Order: sequence, then C-alpha cells, then structure tokens
Amino acid sequence: MKGLIYILPLLTFYSAFGQTKTAQEFGFRHIVFKYKTEDIDILIKSRKGDENLPKPLFFFCQGSLPIPLIIHQDKDVYGTFPFNPDSLSLKYHLVIVSKPNIPLIAEASTLKPNFAYVDSTGIFPKGYVEKNLLSYYVQRNIAIAKYLQNQDWVSTKELVVAGHSEGSTIAVKMASEFKKVTHLIYSGGNPMGRILSIIQQSRVYETDTDSTKHGEYNFDYWAEIVENKNEVYTSQGDAYKTTFEFSEPTIGYLEELRIPVLVTYGTRDWSSPYNDLLRVNIIRQKKSNFTFRAYIGTDHNFFPLTDDNQPDYSIFNWDKVSNDWLNWLNEKANKSA
Repeated sequence: MKGLIYILPLLTFYSAFGQTKTAQEFGFRHIVFKYKTEDIDILIKSRKGDENLPKPLFFFCQGSLPIPLIIHQDKDVYGTFPFNPDSLSLKYHLVIVSKPNIPLIAEASTLKPNFAYVDSTGIFPKGYVEKNLLSYYVQRNIAIAKYLQNQDWVSTKELVVAGHSEGSTIAVKMASEFKKVTHLIYSGGNPMGRILSIIQQSRVYETDTDSTKHGEYNFDYWAEIVENKNEVYTSQGDAYKTTFEFSEPTIGYLEELRIPVLVTYGTRDWSSPYNDLLRVNIIRQKKSNFTFRAYIGTDHNFFPLTDDNQPDYSIFNWDKVSNDWLNWLNEKANKSA
C-alpha cells in the first residue's frame, strides 16, 4: 500500500522481571471480556494494595499498529503505557485494551522492529486487519467501559477517557457517544483527520517543484481510499477502510462536547497546525470547557528536535505530560467540589 506513513507509539521504561508468562506477574489485573463472539484482553493498572478500593477509571486508548500490550526481552519489560502510570494510579484505576486478535504478551525478538505482531506468513493477522477500524474500537471500548463501571472496585463519579495519536480519535468518539464520560484528554491527535497528517508529513520531504511531489502523491492515495473505502484487505499497513474512518474530521465532535477537554500536542508535530486551528475556533466560540497545553519545539511523542529535525531521545517528556494531565484533572475536581 503506497503513501501510508505511520506515527509509531512510544515504548519505554524497563523494569526487572524474571521469566514471566502472565499479566499478573507484570503487575496488572487481567480481565478477559466477551465482546460479541470474541475474547478481549483488558489490563488494569492499580496502585499496589488499592486493587479493590473504589476509584474512577482512567481509560487509555493507545495508538496504531498491532502491538502486544506486554512486551518483554530477557529480564526486562517495555512499558505498556508510554508514561509511568504510578502518579495517575494514586487516583484512578488505569485501563488499557488489547488490539483484536493480537497476543497480550510477546517476546520482543518475535516482533517486527517497530514491535508490530505478524503471523507465520509475515503479515498482519486477518482478524486484526478486519477489525482495526474506528467504528469497531469505539463500540468495543464503550461496551468495556459499561462493564467495568458495574464492578465493585470502580467509582462512577468520574470516567476519564484519554487517547494519544490514533487513540485520540477513538477517545473523542467515545466521549461523543457515551454520555458517562466526564473528562476527555485529547493528545497528539489531528482534529481534521489522519490523511492530513500524512500529507503534512510528506510535504517536509519536498525539495523542488518537479521531482519530489510526495504530498501530491498522497492526494492520489487518498482518491484510491475514497474509491475503495470499504476495502479491509492489506498485508502490511492499514486497510483503506481504516484510513478512511480515521480520516474523518473530529473537530465537529470536539466542539460539541460540554465536558472538560484537555488538548495536548507538540508544536513540531505534523498535526500541530490543526490543533492550533481547533484552539482558534474554541477561542472564537468562547467555550470555557477546553484547556490547551502546547509543548513548544517537541514532536509527536513530546521529544525536542535536534538541528537536523531528528528527535532527541535523551530528553523524555512523557512523564511531564502525564503529570500535567493529572494536575488538570485535580484542578477540575477542585473546581467542581
């Protein structure tokens, strides 16, 4: 599939573990939820000792690619969340859900370099490709949220839904369709749709008017998608239907929300101009339920860029971002008390 550019999720944080095979040994509560005809893996991260203490949910929608939630290598494990969840777990039970038909736990050496899971033939599993859709994730996640809110260890006073990158689009639609969502955190998203991030990223590599029309080629790719918007076949990358659904602008859904919304983004991210557009619209409409946090000079995953526009991985800002999320949630709680 030509023209597709991925914005990869970040996998960080290593912790010492021995040979482990269960989510519990990695510090998670593991719930297998029956959704229609399939079993869905749900991981819950709680503060140690607070597993049965009623707390509200912090439902995190992860980004793209068929990546297992728990990836380990020898005695180390990659972080399931892109941030350290300890601070948020003081107040919330954190929820994250597996991708369809992807193993919950995997050894890093069995995955692609970008940590994507492929089947024995080297392609994305058919069951994943067919369900890797915005429409699927939104309805599945809402069903899971309803189920979890009926558990004794869950407080229903709040339901925070957060999403980064692809997950931000899922989070917006969840908040729009499920009225029990009380707070939305929209991180690293493009309110005008995925295809515009793809085009914007391609434009950077254009050097003249004749030979490097990368952005122009993406318009041809988009035309193919529109003509085949129900096609769910792909060997690598996203199916046309997936890109079509995630390219629907969510700016209208965002502007209609009445709940508190926090928008976080790096100003050197491809989607930054469109988050600035959302911000201009919100100011024009005099809406008071939105808060914007722009991380100056940082990319999609909040790394600053070097002089040659490469991420400086020595400066890790994700914990700062998640702490800003928590501070914002605490501010909103104090105002409503």
